[in-house]
Amino acid sequence: MNEAAISIRDLSKRYATGKQALDGVSFDVERGSIFGLLGPNGAGKSTIINILAGMVQKTSGHASIWGFDIDVNPRNAKASIGIVPQEIMFDPFFTPFETLELFAGLYGVPKDKRHSMELLKAVRLEDKADAYARTLSGGMKRRLLVAKAMVHSPPVIVLDEPTAGVDIELRQQLWEYVVALNKQGTTVVLTTHYLEEAEQLCDRIAIINHGKLIANKPTKELVGMAREKAVVLTLDRDVSEAPKHEAFEKAELVADRTVEITYNKDRMNAGEVLAAVQGLGFGIIDVTTKEADLEDVFLSLTSGSAE
Repeated sequence: MNEAAISIRDLSKRYATGKQALDGVSFDVERGSIFGLLGPNGAGKSTIINILAGMVQKTSGHASIWGFDIDVNPRNAKASIGIVPQEIMFDPFFTPFETLELFAGLYGVPKDKRHSMELLKAVRLEDKADAYARTLSGGMKRRLLVAKAMVHSPPVIVLDEPTAGVDIELRQQLWEYVVALNKQGTTVVLTTHYLEEAEQLCDRIAIINHGKLIANKPTKELVGMAREKAVVLTLDRDVSEAPKHEAFEKAELVADRTVEITYNKDRMNAGEVLAAVQGLGFGIIDVTTKEADLEDVFLSLTSGSAE
């Protein structure tokens, strides 16, 4: 099947307050991919997720999940997606096992088709199966939310800032589970403020700003959009200020003999930077290059972020 896991066309949302949260957004999420949806706070990411979840009514446009239009086939569309929200929400008086059983029932999963203990094992909560959910740590609660989103075995899962406020070890565990899910065929949509994670995990990334789609490219191609690069040079003597040249975007003194020079890769290459520094009368003892990353692209595209 070549149909997209999620297809969004000209999606707009204007709230009663007059705020235009989304303005004609269109993109597809390929089946079996890990897709990053990034943007500053208030850019419109959560609005898209809430529309897909059926919690917010769109103003105009179309959206479908696994081939089911959210207006024409809302039940099938909802059954095709599992959403892990930013907020930790579930009844504190149910145990993790009871929580998963309850939500499986709400999705109409027959008792003999439920896999609550398997899910708890997958998110490393099997030893907490019968503890009250209110006694779980913040990290455990977030893992329970991931399991809860998977009770009906949806082909698409959306993770909305899943690692916000959790420690490094848990983040790693969570990503291991997500990657394993993806390898089994689950399509993953991820929003995160940890751009390093998005760069490592996502096959493709869309960036939203002020309710508009401003980029949608394979991750490597997006990172390649960074025009600025930098070299760190160790010079042959102490200097009081960094070498100046009209072709440099920026030159900073990092230590007595160390300078960092930023240049536009469309105008010059690293070799030309070194030649320019030597032409100014400096000897170079050591050179280190600094590669552009997703954060550089993100900041350049979203400068003047949403209010």
